[in-house]
Amino acid sequence: MASKSSGSTKDKLLEGEDEVLQAVILSDSFNKRFRPLTTHKPRCLLPICNAPLLDWTFESLALAGVQEVFVICRSHAPLVKKAISESKWSKPGSGMKIVPIMTAKETYSPGDAMRDIYTRGLVTSDFVLVMGDLVSNIRIDEVVRVHKERRRTNKDAIMTMVVKESGLKHRTRAQGESAVFVIDPETSECLHYEHLQGYPRQKRISIPREVLTAHPEIEIRNDLLDCSIDVCSVEVPSLFQDNFDYLDLRRDFVHGILTSDLLMKNIHVYVAREGYAARVQDTRSYESISKDILSRWTFPLVPDDNHPGGHIYEHTRGNRYIAKDNTVVLARTANIGINTLIGSYAKIAENVSIAASVIGQNCTIGPGTTIKDSYVFENAAIGANCTIERSIIGAGVMVKDNSVVPKGCLLGDRVVIGPDARLPPFERLSTRPIKNVDEAKLASDEAGKGEDDIDDEGDDSDVEEVEAQQDSIDKTALGKDTNALVWPRGPPDEEDDDEGPENWKNQKFMRLGETLDEISEPEEDSTSEDDDSEDEFHDGESMSGISDVSIPFDQSEDKAEQEFKAEVVQSLERAFAEGHSLDNAAVELKTLRMASNVPLTRVKEAVVATLVDKIKLVDGDMGAQRKEIGVVISRWGDLINRIGGVDPVETVSILQAHCASSIRMPLFGQILAALYQEDIVEEDDIRKWHRIPASNGEALKEGIEAENFQKCWVIGSHMIKQFDAQESDEDESDDASEGEGEGEGVTKVTGKKPENAESDSDNNTQTESETEQSKPSALSRITMDTSNKTDVEAAKLDDALKTPTIKHQVPPSFAAVVPTAASSASRPLVKRPDPPKPLTQSKEGESETDSEVSDSTEAADAGASEDQSEDVSASEDSSAAPSTDDDESA
Repeated sequence: MASKSSGSTKDKLLEGEDEVLQAVILSDSFNKRFRPLTTHKPRCLLPICNAPLLDWTFESLALAGVQEVFVICRSHAPLVKKAISESKWSKPGSGMKIVPIMTAKETYSPGDAMRDIYTRGLVTSDFVLVMGDLVSNIRIDEVVRVHKERRRTNKDAIMTMVVKESGLKHRTRAQGESAVFVIDPETSECLHYEHLQGYPRQKRISIPREVLTAHPEIEIRNDLLDCSIDVCSVEVPSLFQDNFDYLDLRRDFVHGILTSDLLMKNIHVYVAREGYAARVQDTRSYESISKDILSRWTFPLVPDDNHPGGHIYEHTRGNRYIAKDNTVVLARTANIGINTLIGSYAKIAENVSIAASVIGQNCTIGPGTTIKDSYVFENAAIGANCTIERSIIGAGVMVKDNSVVPKGCLLGDRVVIGPDARLPPFERLSTRPIKNVDEAKLASDEAGKGEDDIDDEGDDSDVEEVEAQQDSIDKTALGKDTNALVWPRGPPDEEDDDEGPENWKNQKFMRLGETLDEISEPEEDSTSEDDDSEDEFHDGESMSGISDVSIPFDQSEDKAEQEFKAEVVQSLERAFAEGHSLDNAAVELKTLRMASNVPLTRVKEAVVATLVDKIKLVDGDMGAQRKEIGVVISRWGDLINRIGGVDPVETVSILQAHCASSIRMPLFGQILAALYQEDIVEEDDIRKWHRIPASNGEALKEGIEAENFQKCWVIGSHMIKQFDAQESDEDESDDASEGEGEGEGVTKVTGKKPENAESDSDNNTQTESETEQSKPSALSRITMDTSNKTDVEAAKLDDALKTPTIKHQVPPSFAAVVPTAASSASRPLVKRPDPPKPLTQSKEGESETDSEVSDSTEAADAGASEDQSEDVSASEDSSAAPSTDDDESA
């Protein structure tokens, strides 16, 4: 049996299943939502149901079998280290090794903390990343298993985020912050992440076009609650080190990874069907999670069983929890309501009414006092006949007799108010910044750590500013014995970040006691249509769609896109003026894209638009117009592919979209033909674009743009018809050339000519040969490879080159081909058909060929505008070209 066991252990080691499961806890919150409760202690040490938040986080990790935990702490680090050393997790046999890591004082964001983790080399394998305010009973080990299995087949899967389904009005769902997840239902890959907040309210989201194109089915979900539990690969900290713009884990890192086409990394989601998980990220969620714990949604982590603080409570009917050590003094006339917890050594006097509240250890409640939906920390003293509603009372607070504390109030540690105090709603009070004695003693033992009285959510500057403003504040409502500092009650005079989640209006969605009806403000410029669309968007249900669904873009991003396009235009104008090479221009555009963090499609759109707009418009001279197009496309057209991500079908779609909304709409066919001549797009690419449902503009609203989309599509139809006719000619030529000799050389025959023009034909043939020799290499496949051309096909090419342009009244089609610099404007170039024919072509066949070339030429020039047409020297037979009305009706 021993050998079998050792063999099994060896197999597990080979499979990597015995790796130590590591976890990283970011104990700092990096915001100020709990001020002033966190002026003397970090948020992770605030009690919830009489146990520090950090202990609840440790319990959550212990359920998952985590063996090693690194606690990253910056603010109040000595207090955090002391709390860890005194907890049960530091005792032998706890099964979990906890290592507190003190980071530099310059750590101001989660991104800075992750960079510090990378610098120290703390993690050696896949690890669990959580915040220090997590309450969860989810089996994270299952998420780790799924993540590792995915990593075996996809090394680019760097993170798995844990989410839970929740209704829009679920009490644990944050109202100030939420998110929209775009998910692949087959692989659970997160394709796009969009951060939402209460103010300013965002009615639309922007989903990259590439996501809709690459995935036939997606889920757009706004019903997922982010648990802030991430299973990360070991390379995640290095990605933070490589990009110092990553500050927030979700808004910056996740969004940046998903929108970057340079990193090529994947992030997945794990939708937990069972269990509970939530973050105490603001005072509103503090109340919600407290009620969930009392309602036993977090089982087995409940007050009467596995209480993280090590306390023992007796659970009675109605979810009433009384300390079981017989130290609670409870008067017979006291009324303890449902969902209430009373800590040990608490003294509850006569006629006290407590409902849906938590009373900490060693608290005193005077007679006749009413406490409802409130949370009183340890060592607090509440006088007689007081009323406290939906508020948080800090440790050591004294509320003297006949005082009223209405909803939303936060009283910091050791505050004294009363007697007869009457606080306004949402009042915030703290004491003067006296050095925490315990922390000062601990800090004195740390070399160079004598200034650790920095609050969890900022620095002492805020407290000093509050203290400086006290002379102008009337404190008579706080009672004659008060020692409190009154924190600002209204919005700040100058909002530093009006659009971020920490702006004052958005914080109203996060504070305790606030209702959505009170904070919702009507928007002046909103319409009923927008309101309806918003209701549809925020219905809390999952939506699925296919890749050709049109998704509206958020108008808030228009300004950023316009700035990026302006920078692209400036970069290309410098390249045009200074004659940069294509490689140098491409490198500059790639650098600009990385700096702006935009998708490749946006760069291609800007490049195509700039090149099209660079083409000069020539009135009344189609030949000169073709020459202008040729100069731009032959010189700069290949830049479209050199910026990366070659996709000719997308290039045609972008060209169509730009021309449809531009005054250069009549040039679409000529530009497309120029791209075809320069091998930037091929025949198959044009056919694929033509088959895309969106290419005909049917999905667009009726208007000029939709009509222009249809015109472009009709031009494409003409081009495809000519391709088909050319293939048919080649098949007929192959049949006619059967039985002839092989290996014949280049043919100089240009097709059937009028008898009186035979000598001119020879001259033209020679000129054509010389012109072909001078064309760029990109055209060599089209104009110079004539070793296998037949007499008739060579005749077709020469005849097409000599065919005069026919006057039209519709936008120019693809067949208005761009000449090179060596060719004249009166001789447009077309791609030669492939296999050549022998010289011995019948006269009758030549006549048929001439007829086909004439028809092809007429179709080729269909769509040219009247003001750009040339004089017609041919007969009236060519008047069969479609008119403008015909194209529009098509």
